Amino acid sequence: MSKTSEIKVNIELDQNNVPEKLTWTAQDGGINNEEAKTVLLSIWDAKAKETLRIDLWTKDMPVDEMKIFFHQTLVAMTDTFQRATGDEKMAGAMTDFCDYFAEKLELKKI
Repeated sequence: MSKTSEIKVNIELDQNNVPEKLTWTAQDGGINNEEAKTVLLSIWDAKAKETLRIDLWTKDMPVDEMKIFFHQTLVAMTDTFQRATGDEKMAGAMTDFCDYFAEKLELKKI
């Protein structure tokens, strides 16, 4: 028996179609209309063999937090890549890049 699950993202736009508020709901995860400052969504189109993307952030998303968000996203993508492919060597290279990224943005003090 199959089950479906739904994740909703609501975007409130200003008069210039710039996101002012982002909220999301994932009832299976216990999330109901929670506010967010940014959303990155990637979907694989198997027919076209390409990635479809939605990258949104509110105009009040602080740049310093955006840098942290990107670092955490890159770290998570590295973990996902390793689990999905089993490619330890490339995952190691990606981890090295994440460390470099954090160092250059002074996100980690070495």
